[in-house]
Amino acid sequence: MTELTYKSATQLAQMIRDKKASSLEVVDAHIARIEAVNPKLNAVVQLRADSARASAVKADESLARGDEPGPLHGVPFTVKDSIAIEGVISTAGTAGRANHVSSADSTVVARMRAAGAIPLAATNVPELCLGAETDNLVYGRTNNPYDLTRTPGGSSGGEAALIASGGSPLGLGSDVGGSIRQPAHYCGIAGIKPTSGRVPSTGHWPPLDGLWGPMFKIGPMARFVEDLALTLPIIAGPDWRDPRAGPVPLRDPGEVELAGLRLGFFTDNGNAAADADTVVALNAAADALAGAGVEVRSAMPRGAARANDMFKAVLQADGGAGVRELLEEAGTSDPHPLIQLWLDRQGDSPLSAAEFAGLLAELDQWRGEMLTFFADHDAILCPVWATPAIEHGKLAEAGWPDISYTRQFNLTGWPGAVVRAGTSGGGLPIGVQIVAAPWREDIALALAGQVEYSLGGWQAPTL
Repeated sequence: MTELTYKSATQLAQMIRDKKASSLEVVDAHIARIEAVNPKLNAVVQLRADSARASAVKADESLARGDEPGPLHGVPFTVKDSIAIEGVISTAGTAGRANHVSSADSTVVARMRAAGAIPLAATNVPELCLGAETDNLVYGRTNNPYDLTRTPGGSSGGEAALIASGGSPLGLGSDVGGSIRQPAHYCGIAGIKPTSGRVPSTGHWPPLDGLWGPMFKIGPMARFVEDLALTLPIIAGPDWRDPRAGPVPLRDPGEVELAGLRLGFFTDNGNAAADADTVVALNAAADALAGAGVEVRSAMPRGAARANDMFKAVLQADGGAGVRELLEEAGTSDPHPLIQLWLDRQGDSPLSAAEFAGLLAELDQWRGEMLTFFADHDAILCPVWATPAIEHGKLAEAGWPDISYTRQFNLTGWPGAVVRAGTSGGGLPIGVQIVAAPWREDIALALAGQVEYSLGGWQAPTL
């Protein structure tokens, strides 16, 4: 079974083009894998088995006619349960949307279809995608494939758990505070949060507009870095509906010369020091990059230690009104305890107009202070989270400090990739985060690819 399900999307696309495997065989293999692992993971919440098989048959017939295939022709992919697939229930993990059927594809799903890919399933998320543990009152809790007593992270936790287990070669997640990168780290796969404005978010619910908008991104997740590089150009670029998505050229990571790149490296951002196993993995990644000619320096952006406080200030600015409005819009009267925890942390005292204007000015000043780092550096290597995957129900204890490693780069809008670089003493994956200057996803992916090449990257769970 894993002969097909553990291959990269890039390999599968080539096999289908070369007729060494049919699209139907590839889709059937992934459906069988989902049926085998999902009872333990609870990662897939909507499976499009019949529709995917029908699409696969059409893909095979298209090749037989000699039609020109797209870059992902016949390859299945999955999306988190907040990214719309036409005709599929999309709940975003909240009870009020338990029967909400999407009337149209999101922009990113439509673009994947146009590239020949086949939507296979929707995967589990925390309620409203606002949590670092994937659990909700519609579908329940998702487990980490490397240790079922631990969380796969959130909010793209279902995606990460399924991809790591071979149930999907490729997925789409979204990230407003670490929701692609933390699950990728917890589940030992690769993922990238693109630059703010790189990928349109049309068709994602919740929309996370307003102050949250610049921090919110959709991006690819996969077992292999090459699949991130293949997928990002497919989903990137304006759709002339998302007001933040701009026509900025996307560069090729294959053209990046690693030798001479200047890399800032740190394991403690002033909020939470990485644990011993994570430091070992980070040092291994730093050594691997240094061996490729990268100049590795002990350095951290000015203002990084303030990122936690800045994010909290943004989160608490409206006193929880935005989250309450989302629950009301969805028709949810009884939210999950993790959402209540979110609301409790937001407080109940919104800023005045003058205070809010002051926060926006302070945020821009802080972003400028952070951005000066790239005058002398090309990228950053740092933790994704201070520890490997935590046990279910321990999120409240972890709290704000551990999350600060990802959220600081949502505030700045910079692209950040994650790739596995090590394993904890308890057998859990450890990813590292590689961040580049705005619009330089090519650098982040090139460095992540080198870490993957040197250290092995994803490793199959024993699930």
